Amino acid sequence: MAETLDELYEEVKKCNKCELCSSRTNLVFGVGSENADLMFVGEAPGYHEDQQGEPFVGAAGQLLDKLLSSIGLSRRQVYIANVLKCRPPENRDPLPEEVEACRPHLVEQIRIIKPLVIAALGRHASQLLLGKSVSMTKVHGQCFEGNGYSIFPIYHPAAALYARTTLTSLEEDFQKLSDFLKVGLEPPVQQPEQAQQMGLF
Repeated sequence: MAETLDELYEEVKKCNKCELCSSRTNLVFGVGSENADLMFVGEAPGYHEDQQGEPFVGAAGQLLDKLLSSIGLSRRQVYIANVLKCRPPENRDPLPEEVEACRPHLVEQIRIIKPLVIAALGRHASQLLLGKSVSMTKVHGQCFEGNGYSIFPIYHPAAALYARTTLTSLEEDFQKLSDFLKVGLEPPVQQPEQAQQMGLF
């Protein structure tokens, strides 16, 4: 079992549990502090991420950097990863079997980092971490209890690039996230039983 992110990276580089390993340009493992209190989990790498081997480096990543800056943080202070570590062709949605193949890698990242809060970016990451189908309009900006950490679903920055109302909600949720990190919000809602059964908690 890997004890550090570097060790885990070397293990994940060898992963061939789905077909994406053969079509990727680079493994997109994650970036940031191994001791981060706040971890962001997105959906999957896009074109620019696949080219550079780093998550959130395109337009959505630039927006994420601005949102982090708005609450006094940088990506060096947090940890940023995706559910999938390899880019799906043509940026299509992850397939269930791809999510299942990559899920253990994310679980191991969480185990090593031990974040206090995981911000789930978008529907796919939120559904995996909460262990059930969710509507982002209903769960965004709320805090859910995990095992030793909280789950905070928010809209994916990519969605906010094309919808002003989504951007406004995203900006508001980042302020809620900042408040939660500083002083704490109301107690998290109940722990999702399905997520517990999946081994995420």
